[in-house]
Amino acid sequence: MQRIMVVTDGSEGANRAVDVAAGLAKAMNGILWIVSIRDVKLLSNHMKEIRQLGMSENLLERFTKRILTEAKERANRLGVSDVQIHAFEGDAAETIIDVVKREQIELLIVGRRGTGRLAAQPLGSVAQKLTSFCLCCVMVVP
Repeated sequence: MQRIMVVTDGSEGANRAVDVAAGLAKAMNGILWIVSIRDVKLLSNHMKEIRQLGMSENLLERFTKRILTEAKERANRLGVSDVQIHAFEGDAAETIIDVVKREQIELLIVGRRGTGRLAAQPLGSVAQKLTSFCLCCVMVVP
């Protein structure tokens, strides 16, 4: 497997997934895609609160870039040389599935749960959709 993608939201679970993905990418001498998704439905539901806190969409973009940069540095420290970072907007599961298909990703790695509201589920709602509908192998990291 040469095309490996990991999804991060900056959570501890996502960091564990980045570590696993980096280890596999290094062992297979593969390309590691690190992706973060800004869920526009979730953001639009909270934009009023975000604006009240004085946050702007520009701040959210910088926060996403920081998450991706830190994940890339983490993968580089673990010995992966070919790391690409990308941010996308949309429904998390649908966007990830589209990227996997478009970029011909062979292995998708995700954390069991992210920072979403349904974090109490044994398997997060996004991870559950990905394991059901993704066309590539999906590894869920606890």
